[in-house]
Amino acid sequence: MAFGNDPRYMDTAQANAAQIDVGLRQYMLRVYNYMASGIALTGILAYAVAQSPELMQTINNTPLKWVVMLAPLGFVIFFSARLHHIKAGTAQALFWVFAGLMGVSLANIFSFYTGESVARVFFITAAAFAGLSLYGYTTKKDLSGFGTFLMMGLIGIIIASLVNIFLESSALQFVISVIGVLVFAGLTAYDTQKIKAIYREADSYEVGEKKSIMGALTLYLDFINMFLMMLHLFGNRE
Repeated sequence: MAFGNDPRYMDTAQANAAQIDVGLRQYMLRVYNYMASGIALTGILAYAVAQSPELMQTINNTPLKWVVMLAPLGFVIFFSARLHHIKAGTAQALFWVFAGLMGVSLANIFSFYTGESVARVFFITAAAFAGLSLYGYTTKKDLSGFGTFLMMGLIGIIIASLVNIFLESSALQFVISVIGVLVFAGLTAYDTQKIKAIYREADSYEVGEKKSIMGALTLYLDFINMFLMMLHLFGNRE
């Protein structure tokens, strides 16, 4: 029986495709809304903390600085490991906590650069991110083959950055920043396509909501890291 030529079958298939398309748009919109809200919260807290010399001194001159530096990394590891075991509301609350911690952590970095250059680099990063994420969302090309290469680049950046904490080499930092921009640019497109594909695996609203929060966290990290790398390259120091 030629189901493909049956008008009833074609109408059902078209209706299902339209429903999936609408659901996908709503899902991706939640991802971007969470991500944008997280970045806004991070920026507000980073600015507020950077404008308080007393608070900055308290953080930098006490063991609290290690908590501020390491807490975001610990959170990402915990969040990724426990996502399937927590409720969507808890995942959402944890995401806001993480965005706030990142704001406090970035305050020290922002204090090194002029407000004008921070704003300029932010808008450059936002424009680049929007274009790259749009490409990842719309392209028919399978980007999964780039995943391993990009993850190797990310690991290399992390190792080089740790080494440079002790070397304090401006030349090495320049190389890290250039490679970092390229890696996180690639990850933005790759992760967007991956988040889009993950939508089809959600079998309930609860699961879909948690996946949208995890997707927002992934894109948030891509954006923040690309922004920091570009700030190292183009930011004007105080």
